[in-house]
Amino acid sequence: MSNNTGEEAVKTHPEPCPACGAQYQDEAIQTKLNTCPGCGFHYRMEPVERIAYLTDPGSFSEISATLSSLNPIDLMGYEEKLSEAEAKARMKDAVITGTCAIEGRAAILGLMSFNFMGGSMGSVVGEKVSRALRKGAEEKLPVILYTNSGGARMQEGIFSLLQMAKTSSAAAELDRAGVPFFAVLCDPTTGGVTASFAMLADIIMAEPGALIGFAGPRVIEGTIRQTLPEGFQKAEFQLEKGFTDMIVPRKDQRRTLATLIDLHKSGWGTTPSRPEDV
Repeated sequence: MSNNTGEEAVKTHPEPCPACGAQYQDEAIQTKLNTCPGCGFHYRMEPVERIAYLTDPGSFSEISATLSSLNPIDLMGYEEKLSEAEAKARMKDAVITGTCAIEGRAAILGLMSFNFMGGSMGSVVGEKVSRALRKGAEEKLPVILYTNSGGARMQEGIFSLLQMAKTSSAAAELDRAGVPFFAVLCDPTTGGVTASFAMLADIIMAEPGALIGFAGPRVIEGTIRQTLPEGFQKAEFQLEKGFTDMIVPRKDQRRTLATLIDLHKSGWGTTPSRPEDV
């Protein structure tokens, strides 16, 4: 039997790029921060990958790491779904939060995973996001949240909807403290996450081509029985309509966030510039 180890090490991405139809090797896509080397299409990305390109090496320190979801409404099969999601995403729930440094600027960073039950917001997601926002207010640290969600987690019933009010209240505390809040909307950002903290940031960035809205296009078309405009609810459409402030490709996000932190510094006083000061 021939040894194909060398050939197997170089793998072609299983599907052509959804935007341009070209097909590239996985390594080429990963080198471009999980974007198409040809047209720049942004594939979905997991939190651990984002931490690697956004934060200074070794600076990310997770907070609220032990929180995990229960079954507040005793829904049959929910525990099994949580176990499957945890194994798939390699996370305890759909968001990870922590302190970090971005080009030497201390910040609090939260990142959602669509691999964990569609990035849905249940009690744990709401609590972790709220704690991150309140920590920012207390310690005068800017908060950066990457959203990637299908909305509220229906398996937790009314408890999931309560997270919209809770996270919005925490965002208001951060605002009253005069500390900046930056959101980066990734594909997709929909439902209860859009209707709460995702749209309450001081600066709302989006990744190119991200779907951003409350209900999805198919639901809206089915309701109004009309064909929606081309690109409806995409980041570029939302920028044109004033729902987002800027579209920032992945390769520019680290530099952009560092610049935004510097520009807002005078608004909340002296901020630690080294991760050990956090």
